[in-house]
Amino acid sequence: MAYAVIARYMCDPADEDVVRAALLKVREHTRAEPANLMYEVHAAEGGFLLYEQYVDKDGFEAHKGAPHFKELVAETVWPLLVDRSVTFAEVL
Repeated sequence: MAYAVIARYMCDPADEDVVRAALLKVREHTRAEPANLMYEVHAAEGGFLLYEQYVDKDGFEAHKGAPHFKELVAETVWPLLVDRSVTFAEVL
């Protein structure tokens, strides 16, 4: 069963350009991952909304272990966020 991740990233307006650029680079790399089914970045009030789908939870865990995730998300995006919420769900 497919595994979905919905994340809301809120950042200071001064950091939006950096966060946007990093998320778009992550999107390019993530879409090439074998377990990725979908990765969308949306502009939302005060930040960004991510919608991701993987073939299963293991596929998402592999994504979190990818070098581009560490560099662009963990080291670039997360330190700039003022709030972050993530929902995990199985696709019916």
